[in-house]
Amino acid sequence: MKKINRLEEVFTERGIYNRTIAQYLRVSESTVSRWVHNKQQPDLHKLYLIAEYLRVDIRDLLFPSDWTESKAMTFEKSNNS
Repeated sequence: MKKINRLEEVFTERGIYNRTIAQYLRVSESTVSRWVHNKQQPDLHKLYLIAEYLRVDIRDLLFPSDWTESKAMTFEKSNNS
């Protein structure tokens, strides 16, 4: 599974423990651990709260998108719209 969030990297850079974030958000440490290891993703509001707590741009909590290797269908705007 591709990594979506950078929580592990940001927490390490900031010296933050999963327990601290879990207490702040009132969720279990195991929930935060699943987020950190990209087994599950926090909802957008939780990401916002984490970014606010750490005083970072919310985008810093996510890996940048790179679609160059993607084989998924692409949206193309129709001229008839």
